[in-house]
This record gives sequence, structure tokens and C-alpha cells, in this order.
Amino acid sequence: MLPKELEKRKKRARAIIAALKKLFPQTKIVLKYSNNWELLVTVILSAQCTDKKVNEVTQELFKKYKTLDDYVRAEVKEFEQDIRSTGFYRNKAKNILASAKIIKQTYHGRIPRSMKEALKLPGVARKTANVVLGNAYGVIEGIAVDTHVKRLSKLYGLTNETNPDKIEKDLMQIIPKKEWFAFTYRMIDYGRKYCPARPHDHANCPLSKIRQA
Repeated sequence: MLPKELEKRKKRARAIIAALKKLFPQTKIVLKYSNNWELLVTVILSAQCTDKKVNEVTQELFKKYKTLDDYVRAEVKEFEQDIRSTGFYRNKAKNILASAKIIKQTYHGRIPRSMKEALKLPGVARKTANVVLGNAYGVIEGIAVDTHVKRLSKLYGLTNETNPDKIEKDLMQIIPKKEWFAFTYRMIDYGRKYCPARPHDHANCPLSKIRQA
């Protein structure tokens, strides 16, 4: 990225962050969980699935599987059916149950605290790792690029990339580190409330003037 373009994006990012803070002074993850392992489960389940649906599924799932050991002992076919409505349930079941075994055996029942270690878990890419590390430990090593962040960052001129990892690198260059964690959740809130993926009048979106600037 050329210096001139970088400065332009930084200026736009500052304006977007300021606007988002006014729209959403308080923001947080909407997935429901009661411990760090359940947090990881919810985030894996949320891939290609709405948070609302995940919360519906985990309401029953977490009653049935109360401890990490319950997942370690789980029967894969049964578990697949327990999470079927979240989509891609075979892959998700395989990754969750494999991660449970690794976390028990390698990490003594605790979720890893670093990006490098988290990425070794099955089904965990940078987005999942960023969400889990940030919410579990306050460890901020990047910006979680979910579907809302991906779509809106491109729409509002913060990146030209389509690959989440490349989008994250662009965002990390133009957004102050102290804003990384909340930026994801404010963008999600904004996408849900004002600027959904479905067709709508962008002129009425609060960030539309910044988009044109």
C-alpha cells in the first residue's frame, strides 16, 4: 500500500471508529457461554451460521455436555445430530471433539493463551483465535474478520482485499491497536442494525458520508 493511500485509509478509519463509538458506546460478543471452552465451541459453531441460531443450539448442548470430559467422551454421530442445525455439522463436530481431546491432553484442560498455540487446534483459524483469545484472556493479537467486518471494511474503503487474513493485515495497519478488539463488535452491531448484506438504501446508513469521503 502506497503511503498516500495508507494515510487516506487511516483518516477514514479514525472517522469510522469515532462514528461507531457514538452509535454503539458499549459493545460485546453476543454468543452465550459460561467458560472458555464453551466460548471456543460457540465460535466454531458460528461459522456460516447466525449467532442467534448458535445460542439456540448451545442452550441445549451445554446442558447435555457440561464439562470438557463430556466432549472428550462424546460419540461423534450423536454429537453431529446435536449441532446439525448450525450447518456444516460434520466438520464442526469433528473439529470440536478433536479440540477437546487436544486441550485435555496437551493443555491440561485449558484453552491456549497465544495465537500460535490456538491455531494448532482443529477448526481454528485467525478469526476464531482472535475472538477466543480476546474474550477469554484479553489477549489481542489481531482483528477478528467475520462476515460483517469483511463486507463493511471493503464497502467503506478500508481494504481492497477479499481474503480475511489479508483484510486483517490491512486493518491492523490503519486501526490503533487499542481499538482492535471493540472494532469487530461495533462493525457487527452496525451491520446488523444499519447496513445488512441484503439490499437496502445505503444512502440512509450512518457511515455513508464517510464512505463517499
